[in-house]
Amino acid sequence: MAAAAVLLVARVYTRAVEQPSKSAKRALFAVMGAGVFLAGLELMITAVALPSIVTGLASWSRLREASWIVNGYLLVYVVAMPVAGRLADLWGTRRPLLGALAVFTAGSALAGAAPTLELLIAARLVQAAGAGALVPVATAAAAHLAPGDARPRVLGLIGALTFLGMAAGPFVGAAILDAFHPAAALGRLGLDAASPLAALLTPAWRWVFYVNVPIGLVALVVAWAAGPAADTPRRHGVLDVTGAALAGVVLANALGALTLLGSRANTGAPDPLVLVAALGVIALAAGILARRHAHSQADPFLDVALFRRPALASAVLVSGLTGYGLATAIVGAAVFVDRVLYGGPGEQRLTLGALAAATAAGAVIAGLAARRLGLRAVTLAGLALSVAGLAVMTHWSPGTTPIAAAAALAVFGAGFGLTVTPRTTAATDAVDPTAYGAAASAVTVARMAGMAVGLAVLAAYGSTTIDRLYDQVYATPAAYKAYIPATLRDRPLRDPQVVGALEAWAAGEAAQIMTGVFVVAALVTAAAAIPATRLGQRRMLPSAEARSAHTPEPSRDLSGDPSPDDIGSA
Repeated sequence: MAAAAVLLVARVYTRAVEQPSKSAKRALFAVMGAGVFLAGLELMITAVALPSIVTGLASWSRLREASWIVNGYLLVYVVAMPVAGRLADLWGTRRPLLGALAVFTAGSALAGAAPTLELLIAARLVQAAGAGALVPVATAAAAHLAPGDARPRVLGLIGALTFLGMAAGPFVGAAILDAFHPAAALGRLGLDAASPLAALLTPAWRWVFYVNVPIGLVALVVAWAAGPAADTPRRHGVLDVTGAALAGVVLANALGALTLLGSRANTGAPDPLVLVAALGVIALAAGILARRHAHSQADPFLDVALFRRPALASAVLVSGLTGYGLATAIVGAAVFVDRVLYGGPGEQRLTLGALAAATAAGAVIAGLAARRLGLRAVTLAGLALSVAGLAVMTHWSPGTTPIAAAAALAVFGAGFGLTVTPRTTAATDAVDPTAYGAAASAVTVARMAGMAVGLAVLAAYGSTTIDRLYDQVYATPAAYKAYIPATLRDRPLRDPQVVGALEAWAAGEAAQIMTGVFVVAALVTAAAAIPATRLGQRRMLPSAEARSAHTPEPSRDLSGDPSPDDIGSA
């Protein structure tokens, strides 16, 4: 009986590989969606838990070191993208997808169980490598497996799930910290609070990472079972390790320099400007070496020739410029609610939740609209909405309500979402199927780089202005009197009415600061209209792609043999 059961399972598995079912293909899309959702979730969820982590594993005196829980994750997340995209082009997407899920799940488990701050940071780097790989691999797989007119719709869903994960991050993190009490649960079970098991399960912040483990394990099993049914074509070649290393050095140092822009010098620490200059020089030198190395390779890690294709170069530019606007909207809105409206977590969730939800909705709508209106028209419409939202934000004042702020952010988010699908579709359409991974990673890295620039500019401008205002108020013991009504000038600085008057003045000044930030973001976003005109205006994909809707690109199983079914019909 056992032998017969094993034989039956083997036959079913072989048939699934040779004649994949629509359900297997849908399962694979579900896995890719879950992967990008978790990657987006982890970008935001940890920020909510950071205070609890710092007090649980260290102290506030180690806050700078603890910041690498977030900064290190972002750095490795971005650096992993081009490597994963390249591997997906060489090996097909199945193995990189399985590897990314395994690394992300293992990193999540290690982060949840970390006994020290140092080990938590190390585990977060492992987690980031998996998360960063999931996004371009899932995008490349979707581009391969949904040919013809189905491609924009599927890519729209993939993009929407990434932003839905980002939107859900703060809510899931807050829910875990507020509602989950593992110590109490262990007590009811009669387990010793000092036992090794209790150390692995408490406090609640550990479950911010553990929540990924069961989802990751299920996704792994489903991907293993359904993956052979829809593996993508592979190409002959090996990974250009030297080129990958040089590209990693460029990204790491460039992002590090951008992050340090605007930082203030601390006693005993190197001058941030010196560090920025040093990191910039290293990034530039590595970039020159990477370009020379690429020219000497028959199959380089980064094929510069790809960026000579107008549609791909334009998609990358649109992604970078709109990424700048996205970072400004997210951080600018958070600062506005906190410093101008003096709002709390509820107001933050309302405004940023509206932004993320509208972004996800826009990405889904773009996938449907692009089939009828074309990539160029949908992108330009999205840019117009984004600029309109930012234009409204330039008029924000202390009298703006949280609902009005959420409405403006929703307009911006819907516009940004409309640009997500067309630029990814244009990038993959512009290259051969053997370079889908590289194209997908280039667009995503450009968005993250644009966000990094936006954050750096915001930090530099904001910190400089705040320092100037602080010096004005506290230049002399009586300097504050110039910024409060004359009727209060005979009261001391700590008087509640004086404090209230200074807060009102500070709110007005902060609103003016944010006005300038939003004006710049609107101009940068509007500039994306120029490359957007090169994305293509046709309503249908190129003729070869259109034909593939009826004669699909074959996917390959583990042996490399073509699989006749078409994922686009799923």
